[in-house]
Amino acid sequence: MPDGGYRERVDLDVVEERPYRFRVEPRDGMRVPGVVFASRELLRDAEQSLRQVAGVATLPGIVGASYAMPDIHWGYGFPIGGVAATDVAAGGVVSPGGVGFDISCGVRLLAADCDRRALRPALAAVMDGLGRAVPRGAGPGGVWRLGGTAELERVLRGGSRYAVEQGHGEERDLLRCEDGGAVADADVDQVGPRARERGLGQVGSLGSANHFLEVQVVTEVYDTAAAEAFGIAAGQVCVMIHCGSRGLGHQICSDHVRAMDRAMARYGIEVPDRQLACTPVDSPEGRAYVGAMAAAANYARANRQLLSHAARRVFRREAGVRLGLVYDVSHNLAKIETHSVDGEPRRLCVHRKGATRAFPPGHPDLPADLRDAGQPVLIPGTMGTASYVLAGVPGGDAFHSTCHGAGRVMSRHQAARTVTGKELRARLEGAGIAVRPLSMRGLAEEVPEAYKDVAAVVEASEGAGLCRKVARLEPLGVVKG
Repeated sequence: MPDGGYRERVDLDVVEERPYRFRVEPRDGMRVPGVVFASRELLRDAEQSLRQVAGVATLPGIVGASYAMPDIHWGYGFPIGGVAATDVAAGGVVSPGGVGFDISCGVRLLAADCDRRALRPALAAVMDGLGRAVPRGAGPGGVWRLGGTAELERVLRGGSRYAVEQGHGEERDLLRCEDGGAVADADVDQVGPRARERGLGQVGSLGSANHFLEVQVVTEVYDTAAAEAFGIAAGQVCVMIHCGSRGLGHQICSDHVRAMDRAMARYGIEVPDRQLACTPVDSPEGRAYVGAMAAAANYARANRQLLSHAARRVFRREAGVRLGLVYDVSHNLAKIETHSVDGEPRRLCVHRKGATRAFPPGHPDLPADLRDAGQPVLIPGTMGTASYVLAGVPGGDAFHSTCHGAGRVMSRHQAARTVTGKELRARLEGAGIAVRPLSMRGLAEEVPEAYKDVAAVVEASEGAGLCRKVARLEPLGVVKG
């Protein structure tokens, strides 16, 4: 251990290599080391999550390291904030636990053609309108009533693209969406009947838990050139939407975890935790999951597209304001990407669970008007604090990945015991934040103290060389499930 090194007091060998970078030395079947980007404070009480980092490092075909972002916390199989890439040609595996239950959960940011001062007289009416227009909660209900299974399949294949074709958006939206709004390799035949049943009634809805629609204002710009390229400026009003694939994605994860758990022995795969169930990417089970996961990702893209369309109608009706899309990006997905490994280009399955892709300036997959600035990265904060817009950087580590949010430190049950929904609503509205919750219990579960400090997470991400700050946004109003 180098002089001045920091060793975490867990039953793993965890050493601070440099500021914001910790190494978990390989042991007990780990094929690669673990690498955690964080400060000492952010790693406090992270023992369980660090064990999950070590578990992921045992997966067949893993390359580089088992990575974790500064917002790391315990998850299903993988830690939330985990990143792992496997070499497809070398029998690398895909694991549903490396994506999570809410497949393609992600964030969309829209920018208004007005500033805070201009919106102020209409803000209450806008928030009331959004409260009525945005379906939310754990059950069925969505902006779009699909005509049946055939139309659901068109959503699963076409994502945002299909929603725009049906009049729920504008063509420019697709240029500012990851993958142009739709993942190409969706296989609807791998989406089971129960997942279809759950998906039919929920397209165009927020869901519950930490999902939200927020009206925000840009309070600080750190990189003027990038902000200008993205289409945001100091004082500008924005709308941030955080949601995913609802019950459909959850069911797809459950179905394919069971299938892989049964199949692992056939491939000679053993894992330290059954929640890491996996099979080779190129196996029948692996291809089936990747196809179903892509279909769920398209459902999530359509979901955010429909909620954007609903928000646009409210803003136009109540305030005469137009909303333009800044970007839409997922933070729960596995994607086939080409990266350099030991100096050679390799086709990898990159799992990002609670982590955001952060392509650098010049990357060919970015739209032309963003290529010089790098990919926008959208980091939702907690109610009453702030959210951030970041950008990818040259040489970004962890296969060009960064954080995805604040990261929980308290269970929902614990959070609800610290404050009542009524008390939290009064506190937020006393700070000038309009709140439109579906339930007071759900609101209390999302008390800001249940999360890490998002500013510290962003500082660690930037300090580790994963991204750079572009802008800070603060909430004016929030619609919660």
